[in-house]
Amino acid sequence: MAEPVFSVDDLTKVYRTGEVEVHALRGVDLDIREGEFLVLLGPSGSGKSTLLNILGGLDHATAGSVTFRGTELTTFDERALTLYRRENVGFVFQFYNLVPSLTARENVALVTEIAVNPMRPEEALEMVGLSDRLDHFPAQLSGGEQQRVAIARAIAKRPEVLFCDEPTGALDSKTGVRVLEALVAVNADLGTTTAVITHNVAIGDIAHRVVHFADGKVARIDVNETRRPASEITW
Repeated sequence: MAEPVFSVDDLTKVYRTGEVEVHALRGVDLDIREGEFLVLLGPSGSGKSTLLNILGGLDHATAGSVTFRGTELTTFDERALTLYRRENVGFVFQFYNLVPSLTARENVALVTEIAVNPMRPEEALEMVGLSDRLDHFPAQLSGGEQQRVAIARAIAKRPEVLFCDEPTGALDSKTGVRVLEALVAVNADLGTTTAVITHNVAIGDIAHRVVHFADGKVARIDVNETRRPASEITW
């Protein structure tokens, strides 16, 4: 069994607005293993995004601990978290956040110019099946193609982990499958530990493990003995 990249222990997150408290995470325990493809399933408000935001260094825990390769993230200050995000983590969100005035190649190059050991933008775009769209602007690309540019941008710095929050949420089934195929290929070819948030139960079939969230807790974890190819997923 692969070593854990992340170890989450009794993680709690409480948001406070005035006298109102929202308990987003209620004592989460979870290991995420080297090279695995993990799907986090659950309804809106169940804690999935909060967990990934803390793992990705975008948010702070209220209590509990998160370790990344044995180093406790929950003790990092803002400077250390910025360095951690830059060197170790790639993010893909539901909305593509591409720069409209830059081509696909130039959007990816934004990351490669500040990374330590980046891919060439052309290589990253080839990995997601967009070799023929290098010089197209976002407005000339479909939604699925824009999302694949966003994936190429995220993986171009060779992150150790890739966090995807509803990456197919704005896409139809056929287009979403192309995006899932790109994510599975990155996980398989680069060994990038990948965690995908979704409320779409069908997507769980492509994962090594499926973590089900409810009310800020891990309700259960399913292991897929046989994973389905992304090309067979429909919704």
